[in-house]
Amino acid sequence: MLSGALGTARRAALALTTAALALTALPATATARPASDPLARFHDQRLTWKSCVLGPDDTTGKELEQAGARCADVTVPLDYSDPGGRTITVAISRIRATDTDRRVGPLLLNGGGPGGPSLGDAPGVRKAMKDVGARYDVVGVDPRFIGRSTPLDCRWPTGSAWRAAGEDRAGFDRTAAFSKGLAERCRTHAGDVLPHATTRNTARDMDVVRAALGERRISYLGYSYGSYLGEVYTSMFPGRTDRVVLDGVIDPDRYTARLWRGVEPVNRQALQGWASWAAARDAAYGLGRTRGEVLAAVERVRVAAGRTPLRLGDHRLDEHVMPIVVLNGLSQHNDTAYGDFAQGVRDMLRASRGQRVTPSPWLAGVLDLVLTGSDSPYGSAQTAIVCGDNAAPRDPEVYWRDVQRGRAQDPLFAPVTNNINPCAYWDRPRERPTRIRGDLPALLVNATGDPRTYYDGAEAVRGRWPSSRLITLRGADQHGVYGVFGAPCVDDAVNAYLATGRLPAGDIDCAAPAVR
Repeated sequence: MLSGALGTARRAALALTTAALALTALPATATARPASDPLARFHDQRLTWKSCVLGPDDTTGKELEQAGARCADVTVPLDYSDPGGRTITVAISRIRATDTDRRVGPLLLNGGGPGGPSLGDAPGVRKAMKDVGARYDVVGVDPRFIGRSTPLDCRWPTGSAWRAAGEDRAGFDRTAAFSKGLAERCRTHAGDVLPHATTRNTARDMDVVRAALGERRISYLGYSYGSYLGEVYTSMFPGRTDRVVLDGVIDPDRYTARLWRGVEPVNRQALQGWASWAAARDAAYGLGRTRGEVLAAVERVRVAAGRTPLRLGDHRLDEHVMPIVVLNGLSQHNDTAYGDFAQGVRDMLRASRGQRVTPSPWLAGVLDLVLTGSDSPYGSAQTAIVCGDNAAPRDPEVYWRDVQRGRAQDPLFAPVTNNINPCAYWDRPRERPTRIRGDLPALLVNATGDPRTYYDGAEAVRGRWPSSRLITLRGADQHGVYGVFGAPCVDDAVNAYLATGRLPAGDIDCAAPAVR
């Protein structure tokens, strides 16, 4: 949800020169629609482009402005079954193509989540694209109810609905009551919009954005959950995409209201990799001189938090939150992220010994997210989409049995990944999940050790879509690769595809460098 070997990069370049598959871009003008089109007023709307800066403290807006972006609000129906009814807005940014003679068209972005804003992603993606970026209008989108779009806020006391079940039945029952309370708050404060917070409606919004931009086709770059959104959009609107890149690939068959299930082994692997890194830096962090000693330190924190909540500044870290902190530390495979996590574990370890601790900036940020309502809109929208897309088991005993079975294998992660969440108390979705089309010529990207969108999901989609190609980053516990990890083998292959529209002749393997 976030550097290649020279030989591998060279093989990738050779494969690209012999690619046989091509996607031909259609003219970048919209075709006429029948007068009976119920969405005509949305498709034909004229966008008002303006500065992206909302105020003196708007760093996202300033970064967009420095990159030459302009912003607009796209009007869409709240309920697509009633297009004449209430409307909401979807906020977008756009960095226009400068190489107009070779312009491909718009590249729409989704950075994941669900619940993550993407309006501010355009400058970073434009930089990662290098010279080919000049041929695209790079379009960041805050999906409905997220970021600068019409908001959805359940007024939660937390920014995350996910909790660990705790050590016993009493702890599990607390999380069940917590989840039920979050669902009830959403009905109270956002009940009128909850049924419309779905991936299918986000895909419909994307198609309105396409039309409002005056385009017959869009290209698309989606990370993590954004890969699922891309799968849904291409299935609902076949023929309206040009070049599609899905990074951190979700197997649509495993996108459910219990989306954490099954990630224990890959997160355990990522934790072990980080522990080896921290052990080599015991002088800096004091967590142990071997991987085993560092993992034992994490376990001591878990056990201590299960006995008595740990004091960390103004926060109390208990058995329900400690595993969430660890999961938040495991998605980026680099020295900076590893160091932030090591400082956080050191803080928790000191607190477990009864010391007064002011949490490090990274840990303080995670605790603010989980233990305060400062990010309530983020958590509200994320949960509403997950629960709106898929029905969940209603019986708490289902979750309790799964927690108990999983705990024996992994007492740290399984009580999170199998635990109950607000979807158990949510109203049933109004629509069935999208039936994903059988084949698509897309470029898939995934790291073998991705702790969020694990690698077998990418392999499953590659098998489902024989016309696609898969770029594999081996040896990295990394979530989100293109333009994020710094692997030239991956970045160059993606950029070659974006430049030519031709997929590699075969799948590409890239080797990750040592952590840096």
